Amino acid sequence: MDIGVVLQTTPPAARVIDLAKRAETFGFSHVWTFDSHILWEEPYVIYSKILDETRNIMIGPMVTNPATRDWTVTASTYATLNEMYGNRTVCGLGRGDSALRVFDGKPTTLATMRESINVIRELANGRGVEYNGATIALPWASKSRLEVFGAGYGPKALKLIGETCDGFILQLADLAIAEWTIGAVRAAAADAGRDPADITICVAAPAYVGPAENIAYMRDQCRWFGGMVGNHVADIVTRYGESSAVPAALTDYIKEREVYDYNQHGQVGNTHTTFVPDEIVDRFCILGPVDAQLERLRALQDLGVDQFAIYLQHDGKDHTLEQYGEHVIPALREQALARQ
Repeated sequence: MDIGVVLQTTPPAARVIDLAKRAETFGFSHVWTFDSHILWEEPYVIYSKILDETRNIMIGPMVTNPATRDWTVTASTYATLNEMYGNRTVCGLGRGDSALRVFDGKPTTLATMRESINVIRELANGRGVEYNGATIALPWASKSRLEVFGAGYGPKALKLIGETCDGFILQLADLAIAEWTIGAVRAAAADAGRDPADITICVAAPAYVGPAENIAYMRDQCRWFGGMVGNHVADIVTRYGESSAVPAALTDYIKEREVYDYNQHGQVGNTHTTFVPDEIVDRFCILGPVDAQLERLRALQDLGVDQFAIYLQHDGKDHTLEQYGEHVIPALREQALARQ
């Protein structure tokens, strides 16, 4: 299992770049960032600096969207970074949340998401594509390679991801919900004539490494995540109602949700996430000592998860990076004997 990290591009950018460099030093495979250009700094500018100061780490947004950026510009940006730094980018894509809702915009439709996946991926892989009635290509991008990962929770989004994407991003670490969503993505891939094993599965959630007796503190540091996920869950409930194929384990907890302030989006101490109970924090996040981290990660691995990406928005950033680098990543790595 690969281990990645998800960072906010909160100034100073130098701190974000430093965390990314430390992640590579500790053996992390991916650095992802939020993409919400009003709330935080522009990620693609920071990507260039991170790529310039690292050697192997892959980088991309978790997640961008088809509304705030022209698709051809997005593809050109990836292809340029790939030309400069050797195909080390990945595109996480969803319908849009904070990047749009912060100015009262709405997430795009799944039809728009589907079309954008095709345009961005084809152009960024040096291939021609139909766009606005013309066939276009990036003539200088023949060596560029880009995979597109789709993020979603609802049945229709999962079907789209299985039919079209190179990878699936699930933004929570609950085992029952992971099993259901991964199964839906793989079933859609098979129905579309694709090999389900070709879809990379990435689970992303906060992880906080600390002693079991500090669990209450760690929960409060990560409760914001349940509020963030709740924004998407509220959309699902609006679309499908409370009685649907969507597991109650995902939808029931938002019944007490009232309002959400995007000024506090993704922040510890978000005052609009008090509706998130401890049980949800424990299920959606991975909290506790190294042994507890490994127990959940191995269970996710058994479900077919290829990468776990840590949302590193709490006060234990450096400690968690170090503990994963020194203990978790080595324990997950396949060991070969030097001598038989």
